[in-house]
Amino acid sequence: MKLQRTNRLRTAALGAIAVTGALVLTACGSDNNSGSSSGGDSTKAAGNIKCDGKGQLLASGSSAQKNAMDLWVKNFMAACKDIQINYKPTGSGAGIQEFLQGKTAFAGSDSALKPEEVAKSKEVVKGGQGINLPMVGGPIAIGYNVPGVDNLVLDADTLAKIFDGKIEKWNDEAIAKLNKDAKLPDLKIQPFHRSDESGTTDNFTKYLKAAADKSWPYEPAKAWKAKGGQSADGSAGVSSQVNQTKGAISYFELSYATANNIHTVKLNTGASAPVEATSDNASKAIAEAKITGTGKDLALKLNYTTKAEGAYPITLVTYEIVGDQGNKSDTLPATKSFLTYIASEDGQSVLKGLGYAPLPAEIAKKVRETVATIS
Repeated sequence: MKLQRTNRLRTAALGAIAVTGALVLTACGSDNNSGSSSGGDSTKAAGNIKCDGKGQLLASGSSAQKNAMDLWVKNFMAACKDIQINYKPTGSGAGIQEFLQGKTAFAGSDSALKPEEVAKSKEVVKGGQGINLPMVGGPIAIGYNVPGVDNLVLDADTLAKIFDGKIEKWNDEAIAKLNKDAKLPDLKIQPFHRSDESGTTDNFTKYLKAAADKSWPYEPAKAWKAKGGQSADGSAGVSSQVNQTKGAISYFELSYATANNIHTVKLNTGASAPVEATSDNASKAIAEAKITGTGKDLALKLNYTTKAEGAYPITLVTYEIVGDQGNKSDTLPATKSFLTYIASEDGQSVLKGLGYAPLPAEIAKKVRETVATIS
């Protein structure tokens, strides 16, 4: 079954395309627009994708959603021949920065905009502000490379000590207590973290701070704060390092683990059984999320300390960040068309096959309603 799942993901990934080129259109301008297209007719395309507008859209940010974005872009551009989309997985921090500089139509981020970033967005989105639209859910898998160990259980406290350099060997007593039947080698642990500012790092450290406060003295952040360890760029970088380095461990989206045949940690959360990183288990955790944003902003607060049966707590939600109004007239129609597609039932239905968790129905409904109102 695991091999079949991997083959399905690779097939999807091979079918996904990336569009390159120097693009200069920006998302937000000085005019407040009604959303009418400056060119290109509205047409109903294959797969119920509505194609409004034409031209090129530039977006950047979260690498966590790259595999989903690749497939979304492929499907959308197959239906909408007059629209080209270039999404660059530069990391959440870089994506937000480019959006706040007016360089992109929208940004992808695994963390919601901070208050100071919302304030900054008002300088770019004239008459409006940046809002957070949850679009992609999924587990942050803890991938590891320990020869002879294909079933590993860890808890929050042990993970915190591993990533803070306090536990240095795979046969450490703390790990052995959680894995009594495993043959743990006398092998050095080599933890890898993200070198770029990352919403994945932000969510992972929020989990460590919430669930293992005594062992994790650092405040959550997009930039890695703990000392020691090794770093690599993006989810692709850290997962590649785990894949090729004996003793390695890191955190990245489940799709990267599946694509690279990387074993993932099961979490001892206090539930009756350790919880595996799966789309269904992530959905159980996301279902506990609360909307904390106001107005059109749909920022969510996740429960990282859940002990619900089968709920995987190291879970992230990636947002698409866009202006609520004041978006640039020549990019707005295509932006709305694309966001409408990815929030639709068709767009969400492809996520599970890639290792992501579709949005809970109630949240997805609110996202679709909000996308329809951006201007």
